[in-house]
Amino acid sequence: MTEDEARQWLQERFDVSRGTWDRLEGYVAILLAEMERQNLIAESTRPHIWARHIVDSAQLIPLASAAGEGQWIDLGSGAGLPGIVVAILTDRPIQMVESRRKRIDFLNGVIDELGLAGASVFGGRVETVPAAKAAIISARAYAPLPRLLDSAIHLSTEKTIWVLPKGRNAQNELEVATRTWQGTFHVEHSVTDADSAIIVAQAVRSRRKVRG
Repeated sequence: MTEDEARQWLQERFDVSRGTWDRLEGYVAILLAEMERQNLIAESTRPHIWARHIVDSAQLIPLASAAGEGQWIDLGSGAGLPGIVVAILTDRPIQMVESRRKRIDFLNGVIDELGLAGASVFGGRVETVPAAKAAIISARAYAPLPRLLDSAIHLSTEKTIWVLPKGRNAQNELEVATRTWQGTFHVEHSVTDADSAIIVAQAVRSRRKVRG
């Protein structure tokens, strides 16, 4: 996917308004400027930021379209991918979870500068986030699937939709996870990389608790 194709994909999927484009472009500018101070994205992806990061994040939104009302929780948000992109493109309240101080400060700065009233940041480890009933949980490059589920299951209900980009290891991670976790799992191909995939799950629960 080229940068022009990425912008076209966004326009077609989200009917992006001028104000939303301004926020997306503002976020990209802030992100690239912050790269001078901290390593937020791989340097090799800088020329492909719209495809590799903005669309790669935005594609999660339609995959969770069946979710009911409620909060979107994004684990290990880092540079705000997908959290900030979700906050720009939707009206859903989103809480980003990040433990690194410089990245917490960056995310709060983006929220303030772009006026993202529905977005917030929890500064700390995922395991320490107070129990919640998230409508959607996302995580991009956060942790292997079994550990991810173990750390965040207290934020979910049986109705929660999990949208988890897993690159080329999606099927392998899913096979390992289903030894100890059960639910409705399926794998979607990424629109930005034919070799990458996204695990979508619902009704996730531990097999250990079921047996117990």
